[in-house]
Amino acid sequence: MKYFAGIDIGSTAIKTALADESGLLVGWYCAPTGSSFHKNSVEALNTLLEKNGITRDDVAYLVSTGYGRKLFKDADESISEITANARGAKGLGDKHGKVRTILNIGGQDSKVIALDDDGHVKTSVMNDKCAAGTGRFLEVAARNLEVDIEELGVLHFEAGDAPLPVNSTCTVFAESEIISLLSHGHGKGEIIAGIHYSIAKRIVRLASRVNIEDVVFFDGGPAMNKGMVAALEDELMRPVVVPEVPQITTAFGAALIARELHAAA
Repeated sequence: MKYFAGIDIGSTAIKTALADESGLLVGWYCAPTGSSFHKNSVEALNTLLEKNGITRDDVAYLVSTGYGRKLFKDADESISEITANARGAKGLGDKHGKVRTILNIGGQDSKVIALDDDGHVKTSVMNDKCAAGTGRFLEVAARNLEVDIEELGVLHFEAGDAPLPVNSTCTVFAESEIISLLSHGHGKGEIIAGIHYSIAKRIVRLASRVNIEDVVFFDGGPAMNKGMVAALEDELMRPVVVPEVPQITTAFGAALIARELHAAA
């Protein structure tokens, strides 16, 4: 059996995925990027292989993507994260109907990708100028609210009142705004819901620059946050599809492309 690996080296996390000869997801593993990103990338890939009882010789082709893709010399090929994200969304999302729009929220940027009927990228837009609509924004908010980031989704639905507007477009100013809201006696649930809606509104504004069509696919680490999903669906006024492990979509797409490149060689 041959296997095909994808590694998505992002600014905050390294995501790895394995596909088999039929294109099925075999396994995945995520780790923090850290400062020694090449060393950590190699370790993340080795951990993935060990967890699945596979040796490096069993991997017929390896494709890297993401922020650090070109510096990862162990890969057979490197591709853009937009291309890999599109391929992964098609692979994971088409059982729900043809994916036409991808909303991706990463650690340091957010993207909206429009696909054609065949799953190819038509156009894409990215916000990488400010962290206010990204996973980093959620991490800062969780720290200021003194909750684990995994709790944000639960607390969103415990808001007794309407979500509080969080208007700051800068993470630093938003941090001050959150502290101010707490000092005025507002509950964490209200604030968290407000943060989710603030991010959702920014994503929808970004998405308005492309023609949003169903099926809408939401991936990236923040897609694990059910409160964030609910806020996005409310702002979009339509449902979104979230894969079982949303943070590995791009890595899986890279693995599927590795499989296709190997077959074409």
